[in-house]
Parts: sequence; structure tokens; C-alpha cells
Amino acid sequence: MSEKSLSEQRAQRIANLAQLEEAGFEPYPYGFAPTHTFAQLRERHAEAGPGDSWDDAVTVAGRMMTFRRMGKVSFATVQDASGQLQAFFERDSLEHYQLLRKLDLGDWIEVTGTLFVTRTGELTVKAQDWRPLVKSLRPLPDKWHGMTDKELRYRQRHVDLIVSPESREAFRLRSRMVSLIRRFLDERGFLEVETPVLQAVPGGAEARPFVTHHNALDHDFHLRISLELYLKRLVVGGFDSVYEIGRNFRNEGISWKHSPEYTMLELYWVGRDYLDILNLVEEVFAHILTELKGGTVITYQGQQLDFTPPWPRVDYTGEIRARAGLDFDVMDEPRLREWIASELPGGEPPLSEQPFNQVLNKLYDIYVEPHLTQPTFVMDHPLTVSPLAKAHRSRPGLTERFEPVAMGMELGNAFSELNDPLEQRARFEEQHRRRDAGDDEAHRLDEEFLDALEYGMPPLGGLGLGIDRMAMLIADVPGIRDVVLFPLLRPDG
Repeated sequence: MSEKSLSEQRAQRIANLAQLEEAGFEPYPYGFAPTHTFAQLRERHAEAGPGDSWDDAVTVAGRMMTFRRMGKVSFATVQDASGQLQAFFERDSLEHYQLLRKLDLGDWIEVTGTLFVTRTGELTVKAQDWRPLVKSLRPLPDKWHGMTDKELRYRQRHVDLIVSPESREAFRLRSRMVSLIRRFLDERGFLEVETPVLQAVPGGAEARPFVTHHNALDHDFHLRISLELYLKRLVVGGFDSVYEIGRNFRNEGISWKHSPEYTMLELYWVGRDYLDILNLVEEVFAHILTELKGGTVITYQGQQLDFTPPWPRVDYTGEIRARAGLDFDVMDEPRLREWIASELPGGEPPLSEQPFNQVLNKLYDIYVEPHLTQPTFVMDHPLTVSPLAKAHRSRPGLTERFEPVAMGMELGNAFSELNDPLEQRARFEEQHRRRDAGDDEAHRLDEEFLDALEYGMPPLGGLGLGIDRMAMLIADVPGIRDVVLFPLLRPDG
């Protein structure tokens, strides 16, 4: 819509508002009190048929989405948070029938009247009285085309939610999913906590943080990249099963599965290892999907996914070897670098010359993760890519770590957590050397966290799950921004 057309429509709507006010209507009432939601009325009269009617008056309210004049009668479709209902207005029985002309699509109205079912089976409220509640000064998108520009939908989420029932349902599913996760963990004795968003030393993940300045303390702080290190302090302090659902922030790329601001569940469970956490992940997904979708088999973008336990398990290094067609152990660093120089040349610097952790991560990203469609656990990551995980008890060079993967994307990350403070210090110092060598995503050395570990952290299993990616699968939407109400965008203009 052109700026001129928008300006003209806005001016007309303001004039309509003035005429409604002149007729005695309060322009912006302080409240309203419907007797029922539309969903409640539909549920109450689910068995009704054409010609049925009821004498009890009801009061409903919502946004007017359509309006049709048919001589002496008019019909409107009104939408509240629970759905839509038809309203019927008859000239001979309404004092202010002619003023309906001053309503515009998008206006909020209140209607009091009795219910009946039309010949076509539509539950309808026959207006005995009505009043405007809110004048919409801007027109809604064309009802036939809606908001087809995806970026406009993200930028004007309020409008997207008005006109798109599918969008509203996706966010309802997300909200219910989070509530079910909380209930699942609470019932198993986990304690929900909150940890700092602003951190002096961002840790718990290999990622580039956002930086901000605190004026009163005159110090730069970072938005957290993980919930991990503060939750572990709480375990040191004596809590044996804690979790947090909160925002993380990573100053990195944006894609269909990546957002710089995203929501994570992290939990820590004393006395358990990564295999206990693996079983918990299967239980969480089975419980959530059964509650929300009726079973553990769902469809995502046309692909059937089976989350029924047990999920398949594949070996991190073994899967790289098999899929890349290697005839040697992936952990044989000299041979792997030689193979990469021959088979994957290019890049600046070439992949074959990059740090070994980055080499392994890149091979995993090429040969493994994108090709795992069904829910799968990728097991036993190398130590060099897992600085916070406990060394594998029977496989030298590897750790007790897994990632749940589906539809070619990581859904989470879990460890038998490293609780040896001297070993953790040595690994952080190695990460620090990588930072000095130019790896700005390597872990920082967090002295306060290491001090906490030296008080003694009991054996425990830890888990991080991406709430946004879980919601994508459950809501069956193509991208992460479709389940983030207000995704980060470049400022318009």
C-alpha cells in the first residue's frame, strides 16, 4: 500500500472515530466484560444445528475481521483470542444501525445479543446492542493475500498475529511446550532458578558474545552465551538438580536454524552421567509430543519424524569416517590433515591448516549433521571440541558427550560434566592459547568459576536443549524466526 493511500485511509478512519464520538459513543472505553469467549460458546453449542436458537443474552467482544451489508441486515466476523464468531445486525431492531457504517475492518467492538444457528450452520450472535471499543487507524492486510512478505511478518508481528491463525497457533504451541517442560522437570524434583544475563566473563560455549557497557560500574560486560557456568556454581552450593529456561545471545550468523537471541533449557543433575541424561531427553520429547500432538510420530515440512524411544545412536568420529569414506581413524591428525589438503582444498586459511577442533567441527558440519533426518543421538565427541565434558571412561581422546539431532540440526548438547578443577583449568588454559592465536570463539578463562570448582562439584550430568528448534519441529514451521515472536532484524530504513 502506498504512503498516500495509507494516509488517506487513516484520515478517513479518524473522521469515522469522530462521528462515533459525536453520536455519544465513548471513543476508547476503559474496559469491557464479555460473558464468554468465542471458543466457550462454540464448545457449549457444538451439537446445535441450523435453526436452533437460545433466549439467554450473551456479551462478546473482539476485532472485526469482515463486514457485509445486505440491505436491512449486516453480518460481521469478529475475532477474539480464542477464535471467530459471526455477528448479525438488523436495522429494525437496533437504535444505532446506521452508525455501523462508521466501523472499519480491524476495529474492536462489543456485541450483546442472543445466539442462533444460521441455515448454513454458522453459530451467530444476533445483536440487541453494540458499541465500538477501539478504532483501528490503520487498515489490515488484504484478506486474500495476508502478509506474504516474510520479513514484514517478522517486523510487524502484531499484524501477522491478527491475520494469521497459523502464526497464533505456532506461538500457543510453543508456550504450552515450555509449560510442559517446566512441569515435567518440577515433578522430578528439579528446581527452577535464574542466573545473570550480564556477565563479566562469558563462558559455557564456543561463541562470540555481544558487549555492552555498564555506566554506573564503568565496566564492559557481555550478554551471556550460555547458562552453564552459573548453574554449576549452584550445584557446588548444594542444589542437586537445577534448571533454567532463559535467553542466550551469540554474535554470529543468522539462518533458518540460527538466531543471535535464542532460548535455551539447561539442567544439571547430580549423581547422573550422560547416559542418564540421554534417557531423560527421550522421555522429555515423548512426553511433550504426546501431550501436544497425540503421539511420538509427527510430520515436519512433509517429513515424518519418529521420536519414539529408543532413538538411534551414531558415533561422532565413526560417522565422519564412514560418510567421508576414510580408511583411517579420524583422530589420526597428520593423516586427516593430509587427506583434507587433497580432498577439501581452498579456504583462507585452508581447512587443513586450521586448529584441529575447527577441522573436526567442519567435517562434522559437512558430512554428518545435515544428513541426519530422523531423531538421532550423535555420541562421544572428541575432547578437543568438548572442553567442559568429562573424558570418556573407555575411549581415549573422546568425551562422554552427545547431541540430539533431527532434520539436519542440533537440538541440544549433553555431557558427563567435567568436575576435576585441575583438568578444567588445563583445558581453559588451552582455550586461552587458542584465543591468543586468533580463535575469538574459544572459551575464556573464568577464574571465579574455577575457584568455585575447587570447593568440590559432585559428579553430574548436564543438558542444554534449544527451545526454539524444538518449537519449530512441533509447530511445523520452516524457520526459527517463525517461533520467535520478535526476531532480531536490521532496523528498517
